[in-house]
Amino acid sequence: MNRQIKDYALIMLKGIGMGAADVVPGVSGGTIAFIVGIYEELIESIKSINASSLKLLFTGQLAAFWKAVNGNFLLSLVTGIAISIFSLAKVITYLLENHPILVWAFFFGLVLASTLFVSKDIKKWDWKTILCFIIGAVIAFYITVATPAETPNGLWFIFLCGAIAICAMILPGISGSFILVLLGKYYYIMEAVKSLDIVTMLVFICGAVIGITSFSRLLSYLLHKFHDTTIAILAGFMLGSLNKVWPWKAEDAISNILPNQLIWEGFGLMILGFAIVYFLEKLSRK
Repeated sequence: MNRQIKDYALIMLKGIGMGAADVVPGVSGGTIAFIVGIYEELIESIKSINASSLKLLFTGQLAAFWKAVNGNFLLSLVTGIAISIFSLAKVITYLLENHPILVWAFFFGLVLASTLFVSKDIKKWDWKTILCFIIGAVIAFYITVATPAETPNGLWFIFLCGAIAICAMILPGISGSFILVLLGKYYYIMEAVKSLDIVTMLVFICGAVIGITSFSRLLSYLLHKFHDTTIAILAGFMLGSLNKVWPWKAEDAISNILPNQLIWEGFGLMILGFAIVYFLEKLSRK
């Protein structure tokens, strides 16, 4: 695929969107990748980091290695994600603490529209795809109502958190950040990012690299061999995750309630989020 500088700048912007989503516990970077039309290329590019491509790297064939792993694409995307995480970590946490209804309303619209458009990629709806869609929705819903655990702060566990969370981050609808919440390490990792705790970040990143390179192979295989059922499960994940991103919560900040404040603003931002996905979908098809 021949790309120009402007194309890679656009990919970087998409990475910024993925990074912003990954910071929010409830929205998946994988969802954003689906929305902006780079999901399958992302999975294939990660999958290409294997023994064969690494052999090219270690034997000094840098140009061949870079081409084999779709290096320009990955570098642009990862740069955007990194920029977003380091620049938006404080902003997103501030907005979630001070304007949670408005933030969640916007993301609710994004995820709802994404579920509809991702479902369109299913070429044939039959009992298998419907069953997989329901299973995906039930699993995601269960994850959203699970109770966060008390967990250790040891580096071995931070490594494990990185490996688990990154797998969730590339699954639409399953938020890596929310998995960190369940593992009791969301605010711990966010604090490490804000305070530039290099050791914690490096251990977490190492776990993420191991996790994503392993999991991407499985996901790539499923997308090739069982495309419709895999997409159905992913779409179900997104539908089930809507329980987590519903903007109006009870005082415990967990239970959903009917809209009771900022109703017009909240639904307005839902519509805006939905419209953005609709616009991106039409743009990507052109």
